[in-house]
Amino acid sequence: MFDEQQRPERPEPPDHGPLAGFTVGVTAARRADELGTLLQRRGAAVVHAPALRIVQLADDSELLAATKQLIGQAPDIVIATTAIGFRGWIEAADGWGLGEDLLACLGGVELLARGPKVKGSVRAAGLKEEWSPASESMAEVLDRLLEEGVEGRRIAIQLHGEPLPGFVESLRAAGAEVVGVPVYRWMPPEDIGPVDRLLDSTVSRGLDALTFTSAPAAASLLSRAEERGLLPELLAALHHDVLPACVGPVTALPLQAHGVDTVSPERFRLGPLVQLLCQELPSRARALPIAGHRVEIRGHAVIVDGALRPVPPAGMSLMRALSRRPGWVVARAELLRALPGAGRDEHAVETAMARLRTALGAPKLIQTVVKRGYRLALDPAADAKYSDA
Repeated sequence: MFDEQQRPERPEPPDHGPLAGFTVGVTAARRADELGTLLQRRGAAVVHAPALRIVQLADDSELLAATKQLIGQAPDIVIATTAIGFRGWIEAADGWGLGEDLLACLGGVELLARGPKVKGSVRAAGLKEEWSPASESMAEVLDRLLEEGVEGRRIAIQLHGEPLPGFVESLRAAGAEVVGVPVYRWMPPEDIGPVDRLLDSTVSRGLDALTFTSAPAAASLLSRAEERGLLPELLAALHHDVLPACVGPVTALPLQAHGVDTVSPERFRLGPLVQLLCQELPSRARALPIAGHRVEIRGHAVIVDGALRPVPPAGMSLMRALSRRPGWVVARAELLRALPGAGRDEHAVETAMARLRTALGAPKLIQTVVKRGYRLALDPAADAKYSDA
């Protein structure tokens, strides 16, 4: 057993969360507060702009019509796809005075629940599901139905705003009558301003990641970008600098249709999505040995020897410009062009550089090269490495 003096020193734990220094965009309308809180607890700055709004179920004439149709002509099979959607459907039916009739209808059919949360909602309504896929996948639901045979059967499926590629078509091709129950309907947000600001932040690389929890939200953001003539710029940002993170592969489909590669967690939940960002974003940050310090450059902050140093936007612009060619001298004129709202006065560079050095807490990280510009003071071994590159 080691005594106190023999124990190896352990590094001090960081005094910041894994997402500190990063800015993450949230496009969700539903559960946005939950996602934002999870991100903020891990240190992220969050920019929220719901790309869609959900039509209140009690006001949804399409859902009312579908509910009356099913009560009047009961289906053979009902597929419940989301917990909140199923609960909302029952509550809306209660509000219309149809709650008991709907429960009686659902109690007499083969009821399939897509996952454990949906099972919980089904049972809370006093019903019992016939079956639920272990994978929580609609593909597994489809395989089961096709294997059993659906010809001549009437199947009601709870629609939840996500595309179900090939699902309905496959059932109809196999001879089923499919009735959609639109428990969610999406419409553009009443105030488009936050979405436009989110787009501007994405295009200007003011975000490090952009999260999507529904395919309609992704499609809506792409559509708005196209309306504003920003679609090429948005796609370029998502291709190279801003990480598009989707809660699952179905959510990613509108982005992938535009050739955008996305990341998704293995489990299609908000918690795993946040954990994925905690892995991905720090791994993308650039770490350099500078003037005897370990410096990691993040979206709106720099970590110096494990300590988080918030940096103003102008300073971050300079830091990124210097880090593109570590150890090389970057001229004042080039740094001036990198500053937000760049003007013509190179004294703006000197002012921003002074503030950057103060923010970093280690002024010697950046060297002034007289009459030429500035450079990161890379450690000798690293300096040789980047000089040879």
